[in-house]
Amino acid sequence: MDIAFLAPLREAAHKTVRTIEDRTPADRDRALDGLRALALLGVPLGHWLVGGFTRDADGALHNTSPLTALGALAPASWVLQMLGIFFLVGGHASVLSLRRATERGEPAGRWLRGRIARLGRPVLGVTAVWAMLLPVLYGLGVPEATLRTGATLVIQPLWFVGVYAAVTALTPYCVRAARRWGAWTAAPLAASVATVDFLRYGPFADVMPSWLSLLNLLPGWLFAYQLGVAWGERRLGGRAARTLLLGGVALFAALLLFFHYPASMVGVPGQGRTNSHPPSLLVLALAAAQSGAAVLLRDRLARLLRRPALWAPVTVVNLSAMTVLCWHQTAMLSAAVPASFLGEVPGLTAHPDTLGWLLVRLAWLPVFAAALVLIGRTTRRFEEPWTGVTRAHRTAAALLAAGFAVFALRLA
Repeated sequence: MDIAFLAPLREAAHKTVRTIEDRTPADRDRALDGLRALALLGVPLGHWLVGGFTRDADGALHNTSPLTALGALAPASWVLQMLGIFFLVGGHASVLSLRRATERGEPAGRWLRGRIARLGRPVLGVTAVWAMLLPVLYGLGVPEATLRTGATLVIQPLWFVGVYAAVTALTPYCVRAARRWGAWTAAPLAASVATVDFLRYGPFADVMPSWLSLLNLLPGWLFAYQLGVAWGERRLGGRAARTLLLGGVALFAALLLFFHYPASMVGVPGQGRTNSHPPSLLVLALAAAQSGAAVLLRDRLARLLRRPALWAPVTVVNLSAMTVLCWHQTAMLSAAVPASFLGEVPGLTAHPDTLGWLLVRLAWLPVFAAALVLIGRTTRRFEEPWTGVTRAHRTAAALLAAGFAVFALRLA
């Protein structure tokens, strides 16, 4: 009976796989899509594993992290933090996209506006929807502290979109630099981050202003993007990739062992220093190693993804990239907020301070993933062009999004 029940599902899955395979252009760079999907999935997986909650006496949820009590798990963040690969692939893809636009006679400004719109629509969608949800949830009895916690989590990954838009705007300049100096164009960016790190962590740290770290924001994330642009311009080959891999690993180890950088690639509550917000030199060392490995493994990955059963999920993830980024925290909250009314639920609303919590949290991951799929079936439309949407509706969405940002950033 079980076999008979599963047969239609297998047939439908097989048909979907074949359809995706048949619709894939022969010249599609499957390795790039595979790398992008891998980096993208690391975002929800990382947030779901290192994002915990505590429940106060009033039943409200507050953010915490298992890394606070289980610092030995920090090396897991080295694997889950794959934004370097995301920016690398983004730079490569932007080169190809801009090149095709130029061949069509499309001005660079129009190309950029199209790219920014693709990034902005899903962000506007998720923030506007949450702005409408907040009063409804409050009316249903969800504590204000829980709503602020949820708003913080929802807006947390959206910083990436602003940074990515900024580096995308620099693509024409990155291309010209890469054509002239190749992968070396990323070296001044690393030097800039190293200088800021020296000033804020070195002997002059006590007299440095707190805003100094913000100077690392653009060069820190532009580093891997510039490498991707050089790769797309065929100025990053095997020898340079091996140098990036070995040099990145060596620098990463030196920063940890001799310069006492925090081991975690994500922020840990209560820790004085953080690597990712904004990026430190340790993030660039990891991005260099990841970029080198990605370039070296490209051909092998492309051959692997010639298998239709492996290629189909990669395609689905890439088609829903912004939906995954914008809504994965909502998926986790869709389980945690109702559970907060039940008390301390293991792996969900209980304090994340034991290995047992981590094991139970692993069991919750399929629940979060299923919730994300269900949410994405409706919200993925925000990634598509908003045809038929009036200016009044766009203005209303923008105002709702601004209101949500004010609430999430605790400005009101």
